[in-house]
Amino acid sequence: MKTIATLTMNPTIDVSYDVGKVRHTHKMRTDNEHYAPGGGGINVARVFARLGGHARCFYLSGGATGPALDGLIDLHRLVRTRIAIAGPTRVAADVLEHDTGKEYRFTPAGPHVSEAEWQDCLDQLAEADCDVMVLSGSLPPGVPDDYYARVSRMMRQRGRQVVLDSSGKALAAGIAEGGLLLIKPSQGELQQYVGRKLEDVAAIGNAAMEIVESGKARLVAVTMGHEGAVLARAGGPVFLPALKIDAASAVGAGDSFVAAMVHALCRGDDELQAFRRGMAAGSAAVLRAGTDLARPADIERMLERIAPL
Repeated sequence: MKTIATLTMNPTIDVSYDVGKVRHTHKMRTDNEHYAPGGGGINVARVFARLGGHARCFYLSGGATGPALDGLIDLHRLVRTRIAIAGPTRVAADVLEHDTGKEYRFTPAGPHVSEAEWQDCLDQLAEADCDVMVLSGSLPPGVPDDYYARVSRMMRQRGRQVVLDSSGKALAAGIAEGGLLLIKPSQGELQQYVGRKLEDVAAIGNAAMEIVESGKARLVAVTMGHEGAVLARAGGPVFLPALKIDAASAVGAGDSFVAAMVHALCRGDDELQAFRRGMAAGSAAVLRAGTDLARPADIERMLERIAPL
């Protein structure tokens, strides 16, 4: 079984609450308060570890909220390497309104990271002992747009495979660097990357195949929310429709997808089976409100409902 490391440049303390009704001005009493360590790479590591894999988290942490994030990561028993920064770790809120069943999500931009701090992160990543490096999440203010591309280049020079899940300029720079095992854009992120509207599954598959055929990535998994997902690979694109389930939350579905797909690839599953497991994990993540992410038992239940490829 291969091991992974994850990089989270802009982690969060994820706070979730339930409230009867969201109203402006009024003080709203909440219940079901829950705190979890968050951010793309940390979420991936949480699910990957639940599935029995070994993952080390590299992440930035600072300010008065930094120790709280460190403690939450320890509570989840994740192996971690903390890169200290001066700015405070951001706190994101997820609020479920019982009256409507709607979810409200509030996510700050994150702290400013100095050149000395992001360079320190690069230096520590050079010592990463893993088979696969997962680069996931947004870049905080102050970090150059090509940061993931720089990390990817360094990892591949050391014989590590790289998975990228980001958006905007960070995604574009990472793809331009090339040599990726897997990228996982959403439909919207892929549209932004290619600069055109992708109206249907065929258009999404064609756009994703352009990346594969250019040699930039071996696999491109494009998630489409309640419509399903497309996997582009050397053998051509394949589509899986979304399962019909009552979604309680959208938090962490993409990260759970990445974690389960990478876990399957790391244990030797073929790419189609890994894609199915990713779909099952994404579906499992939305079954529960808040920030709990996918659970193994739920993944297996969802997998039974996904047609074989």
